[in-house]
Amino acid sequence: MNWTALLLMTVAGVAFAAPAGGYHVVKRFHIGGEGGWDYLYADSDARRLYVSHGAQVEVLDLDSGTVVGTIADTPGVHGIAIAPELGRGFISAGRANKVKIFDLNTLHTTGEVSTGQNPDAIIYDPAAKRVFAFNGRSDSATVIDAAKGAVAGTIELGGKPEFATADGEGHLFVNLEDKSLIVKIDSRKLTAGDRWPLAPCEEPSGMAIDQQHRRLFVGCGNKMMAVVDFGNGKLITTLPIGEGVDANGFDPETGLAFSSNGEGTLTVVHEDSPDKFHVVENAKTERGARTMTVDLKTHNVLLSIAEFGAPQPGSRRPAVLPGTFAILVVGQ
Repeated sequence: MNWTALLLMTVAGVAFAAPAGGYHVVKRFHIGGEGGWDYLYADSDARRLYVSHGAQVEVLDLDSGTVVGTIADTPGVHGIAIAPELGRGFISAGRANKVKIFDLNTLHTTGEVSTGQNPDAIIYDPAAKRVFAFNGRSDSATVIDAAKGAVAGTIELGGKPEFATADGEGHLFVNLEDKSLIVKIDSRKLTAGDRWPLAPCEEPSGMAIDQQHRRLFVGCGNKMMAVVDFGNGKLITTLPIGEGVDANGFDPETGLAFSSNGEGTLTVVHEDSPDKFHVVENAKTERGARTMTVDLKTHNVLLSIAEFGAPQPGSRRPAVLPGTFAILVVGQ
């Protein structure tokens, strides 16, 4: 770890390492092409980076940034989930209302499953060996048996799901963006249970988890990170972040939580103890770098980015300039 300073603190019998900050862009992986993007996923063990881009997923070598393959025909692609022990991955194709299944070795598509409307966030829960695709326009989750590649059920959520995460013990937690709350899901029984309000957090989007200390880190549209005890739903604290958050991450080895902000910053938060947190820094990235993933081996943060032009007619969003899509690698 290239920390410029290291302070060991022991709080409530737990040792935490407090870095001095210094996150910055260390390299850039140029991809090019056309189209927008959404989630990206780092498989730290296999050293692969899965990147949603346009109507496909580009697969990169996580160390060199070299494109090693492409998974095509994923219209409206949002997210990628990996089931390493099954040798397969899953992609939410929002415009097709389907989840595409692919082989991790060949990167060939091997099947597809119909979902609700606009499947967006998608995660694999190894405890239940099921994939959960969260349908943004159906207020539901489509559950897929990962081994069989077939629908196992549907869970009604009562609001628009954004991102979700799993505790490894058979429970999932998903943000409802329009309700500003978290829903707890039993991944084995396929039932939605507790609903935890997030006020003063508004429009929650990204979510990350500290499984060991039972904490959720939620990115909120009103420029704050909410820290929640996922054992009882209690709001522990909120911390200031940059504007335009879309994703969050957590690195259990460093005790750092991250918020990627569209304004062009990466907010870095340290977990001093399970009940105490502080903002280490707001590291500079680039405007629009609001989706991210964490490489748990190198402790780097990877963010999708491109250059932008004027909005297209009838749209308020700036147009992505062709050939400029890239991945920023941010580290210490």
